[in-house]
Amino acid sequence: MTLLKSPFAPEPPFQHGQTPRTAVLFCNLGTPDAPTASDVRRYLAEFLSDARVVEIPRLIWMLILHGIILRFRPAKSAAKYASVWTPEGSPLKIWTEKQAKLLQGWLAQRGHDVQVRYAMRYGSTSIASQLDALKAAGTTRVLIMPAYPQYSATTTASLFDAVYHWAEKVRAIPELRFVNHYHDDAGYIGALAANIQKHWAANGRPDLLVMSFHGVPERTLHLGDPYHCECYKTARLLSEKLGLSKDQFKVTFQSRLGRAKWLEPYTEPSLIALGQAGVKRVDVVCPGFTSDCLETLEEINMEAREAFLHAGGKEFHYIPCLNDDPAWITALCAVTEQHLSGWPTQTPVDASALATSRVVALALGAKQ
Repeated sequence: MTLLKSPFAPEPPFQHGQTPRTAVLFCNLGTPDAPTASDVRRYLAEFLSDARVVEIPRLIWMLILHGIILRFRPAKSAAKYASVWTPEGSPLKIWTEKQAKLLQGWLAQRGHDVQVRYAMRYGSTSIASQLDALKAAGTTRVLIMPAYPQYSATTTASLFDAVYHWAEKVRAIPELRFVNHYHDDAGYIGALAANIQKHWAANGRPDLLVMSFHGVPERTLHLGDPYHCECYKTARLLSEKLGLSKDQFKVTFQSRLGRAKWLEPYTEPSLIALGQAGVKRVDVVCPGFTSDCLETLEEINMEAREAFLHAGGKEFHYIPCLNDDPAWITALCAVTEQHLSGWPTQTPVDASALATSRVVALALGAKQ
């Protein structure tokens, strides 16, 4: 008799009375392992194969992706990655890993016994591998915390898809919670404002502050994606926090892919128009990115800078992402605490020490 093969991976036997253990999985988009054409090709193949990212009929898109894009784009993209690569590796991975470590430290200082790991939606340090590691360590509850403040189906929902896909192969699934967004969180807005004000205190103020968010196809807005609205709410709250009037800042969208219409106005054409119109100085900040990466360090601080200056602008300032800024980590910790509410996360008390203290307390009571 042949037994049917189980679709689930083997797991340790269930144990009654298992102590609940809580973890946070801090998730970002991902990065190639190295700034080489082969590594970038492998990364792009995974990223651009995601149906959440490219909503084109599957067969048509696979022909375009493998027949054209993955043949020509990896070498060009690898050169861009190389321009921002550090001796320690990808800036995105460096900052994401550091943020996870700082978050764990902040939570521990507030009395939470919570393990924090980071994961990438695409590429190495995958979501599945980190969830496997947490489960093997006895984790029974996991909070999924995106590095994306604004919700989008192309990013946040795709990240959740990866968690659901992992859960499909697990028999005893940990309790799961998901943070959808924190685009209007007061701590996050305050951290952004303080970061900008610090830059202005050292460098003076610009003629115009440009807030550049990552773009998505315009059709996603009409299909119900809240990303566009959440970006504008972040911008409005940030401008109010900075005390800016409507003519002192501008919202734009970057990183357009393909020929379809994306959210407008586009960042680089807007900067070119500003330069041609006689605007002398712009400061550009990217509120939707919590870690500096290719899109901020190369696309904005190199390509957009050159475009603005070439168009007649005189001074271009890029304001770095929040990265490891203490105000940002404090805000991230507060959002995490809010979503951990009700789960047992307090640091456990040593049992022997607790027993001793009770004995002493009883003895003291008997003497009174």
